[in-house]
Amino acid sequence: MILIQRVCKLLLCIVLFCTWMMILTPKLQAEESPPSRFDRTRPVAADKKVEPIDPVKAAQELKAREAARARGEVTFDDLKFDIEKDGEFKEGMITDDIHEMEGKVIRLRGFILPSFLFQQKGFNRFVLVRDNQECCFGPGAALYDCVMVEMEPGKTADFTTRVVTVKGVFSTDTKSYRYPDGPPYAVFKIIASEVK
Repeated sequence: MILIQRVCKLLLCIVLFCTWMMILTPKLQAEESPPSRFDRTRPVAADKKVEPIDPVKAAQELKAREAARARGEVTFDDLKFDIEKDGEFKEGMITDDIHEMEGKVIRLRGFILPSFLFQQKGFNRFVLVRDNQECCFGPGAALYDCVMVEMEPGKTADFTTRVVTVKGVFSTDTKSYRYPDGPPYAVFKIIASEVK
C-alpha cells in the first residue's frame, strides 16, 4: 500500500513538472531567441532605409566585371539567366554574354558537391556549385548555380570542403545532363585542365 502511494506521488510530481515545463519553455524560448527573419508574427522594422544606387559606383563595378570576364575570370553571377524557380528551361533563356564564353578557357570558383562523388581522391568528374550548402543541385535548384566538370584525359581532382578554382574550356550543354523524365539538371560544362 505504501509503495502504491509513493508511486502515485511520484507520477503526480512528474505530471506537474511536465505541465510546468510545457508552460514555461515557450516563454523562455521567446525571451532568449533572436527574432527570425521568417517569423511573420514579430513587428518589422519600419526604419530600415534602402540605400540608393550610386550610378558611378555601379558603372565602375560593371566595368571591372567586364574586364575580369575578358581575362576569363567568371563568377556564378555571370552564368545567370532568367528562369523562374521550378520553371521550364528553354534554350533561348541562355544570354548572349554566356554564349560569348562558349569554347573559351575560363576560371570559375565554387565548391565541389560532395554528395555527387563516390570517391575522395582521383576523380575525373564532379559538380561545381555556387555554395557549400548543397542547395544548388537537384530539383528546385537554379540551373545556373551548378556546372558539370569533366577533367581532361589523364587529369584528376581531389575532394575538399574549401573553395576551389576550376580552369578549363566552358560550354553550354543542354542535352547531356537530363533527368529520366526529360528536364535538364545542368546546362553548363567545363572540360577542366586544373582544379586548385
